[in-house]
Amino acid sequence: MSPLKKLASAACATLILFSTSACSATAGKAEKKGEPVVKVNGVAITKPEVDRALKVLLAQSGVTQQLPPDQMKKALDQVLIQLTSAELLYQEASQSAPKDLDKLVEEKYAQNRAKYPSDAEYDKALQSMNMTTQEVKDAMRHEIVVTGYIEKEVAPKVAVTDAEVKKFYDDNQDKYFKKGERIKASHILVGVDQKAAPQLKRQAKEKAETLLKRVKGGEDFAEVAKKESTCPSAARGGDLGVIGKGQVSTLFDKAAFAMKKGEMSGVVESEMGYHIIKVNDRIAPGTEKFEEVKEKIAQYLKQDHLRRAVAECVDRMRSKSKIEKL
Repeated sequence: MSPLKKLASAACATLILFSTSACSATAGKAEKKGEPVVKVNGVAITKPEVDRALKVLLAQSGVTQQLPPDQMKKALDQVLIQLTSAELLYQEASQSAPKDLDKLVEEKYAQNRAKYPSDAEYDKALQSMNMTTQEVKDAMRHEIVVTGYIEKEVAPKVAVTDAEVKKFYDDNQDKYFKKGERIKASHILVGVDQKAAPQLKRQAKEKAETLLKRVKGGEDFAEVAKKESTCPSAARGGDLGVIGKGQVSTLFDKAAFAMKKGEMSGVVESEMGYHIIKVNDRIAPGTEKFEEVKEKIAQYLKQDHLRRAVAECVDRMRSKSKIEKL
């Protein structure tokens, strides 16, 4: 993912977490369970809600280990700010909630429930979130109401001018839009876990060597990839698109960027298994043109402006509300 896309994704993720508390807050029909931590205009935010939101925040931040006490306190403080902000938004937005809200909640629940092929997998997902079905529905109610409010009351007032987009491009060319050398590559992968038994790894390598012989013998690379590769790119004949240095496995990267246009590798081992790599083109370093990226910039700036506008709304609500830490 390009740096600009990461920025846009981060802005969007922040907005979602900020305005809906990552669907962790429960509000509406079910009585809340758990020890109250904060009250917002008399409505309690409970410890289970805080724990769920903290789990989401740490996961989004890529934290996999226990934080030191001071950092954990900062994370908890951030979660409490987000949850109180979400509750303030919900209370305000509830005044203009859709008349068919119950129907919308049931439809959204049905759509999400359909993603799980069995009751067992659905129950497992609930357990991982430490939520009941009713709490999930209440979270969806919360999300629908708040999202609708933002779309109707906040988003229409957010605008991005052409001048802003051009200025962002001019000011950030070195940071986001200058690209190093890139390649267009395809591969055939025989996947195997690096922790697999030696016999399984040997079998995977032997299969990759057999596939290499087939391709060298004249079989079409893309057709072999479609039939034999274990990578999702198999559906595209092994096409990986444009790759920059450092975007893929180090071992894959080292082999691919040492190759010439049109060249095919031998069997290359990486953390994912055994690859046969084909370099379809090499792209010299350069700067992306404004016309190529202006839509992405505009989208990012609009998300950023919207995030700021929501924050301003919440600040106004907060100044008129009673928030009690218990």
